[in-house]
Amino acid sequence: MQLLIIDALNLIRRLHAVQAQRHQHEQRALAATGAALSHAAGRLLGQFKPSHVVAVFDGAPVGFRHRLYPEYKAGRKPMPEALANYLGELQQQLWQLGIDALLSDTDEADDLIATLTTTLAQHRKRSIIVSTDQGFCQLLGPHTRIWDHFNQRWLDEELVQQQYGLKVSQLVDYWALTGVSGSQIKGVPGIGPKRAKALLQQFGSLDQLLAASPGTKEENTVHHHKHDALLSRQLVKLVDDIELGFNLQDLRYPPPTKGS
Repeated sequence: MQLLIIDALNLIRRLHAVQAQRHQHEQRALAATGAALSHAAGRLLGQFKPSHVVAVFDGAPVGFRHRLYPEYKAGRKPMPEALANYLGELQQQLWQLGIDALLSDTDEADDLIATLTTTLAQHRKRSIIVSTDQGFCQLLGPHTRIWDHFNQRWLDEELVQQQYGLKVSQLVDYWALTGVSGSQIKGVPGIGPKRAKALLQQFGSLDQLLAASPGTKEENTVHHHKHDALLSRQLVKLVDDIELGFNLQDLRYPPPTKGS
């Protein structure tokens, strides 16, 4: 079994941004986005030949992260209204290709994706996430891979080592320290990428850093802002145990015909 998981809005918004530059007329840009989406989805299906496939959409404007931290994703540029109104048509186009849509009124798409990949990995089944979002790199493992469709590359352990100088298992703690600007997660004041990397290389994890007696200015800073670090970690870490409410066999590709 191999499940292809399309981070739908990550793909759609980037395709639409290109088409909106090419077409001044809104409806033409939307139609071109639909054509580009169908082409991209078809290419992905042909490339990876999955046994199961799903496109995961964000259906929860306010979730537990917003309740924990009201500034979460504040100021992020909203989806163009015309595109938001066209999502139903895009979901229909994916359905015609045999790709069902998954969304929740209460859970973010990232957490749904994390739950899918974790569930499969526990049963030694493979999944491929199609997304440019490096936040998914925390899910990397023997059974979980991430494909950047736009740059035609794998986001893998080698990339994590090259870009962050850390292990996959340290990424959540790294972002807890540095924060994630795109989501308005602040992390620990004064701890940037270089210092976060050095601290995690020294202590191994945020928990071990907090358990040790602080000996440097940076260590004192993390201890002083312990609450900020732990809150940031809670916001950054993907939830992987959501009750999905459906059978993974429902995502078979190609979809079974009646009577099969």
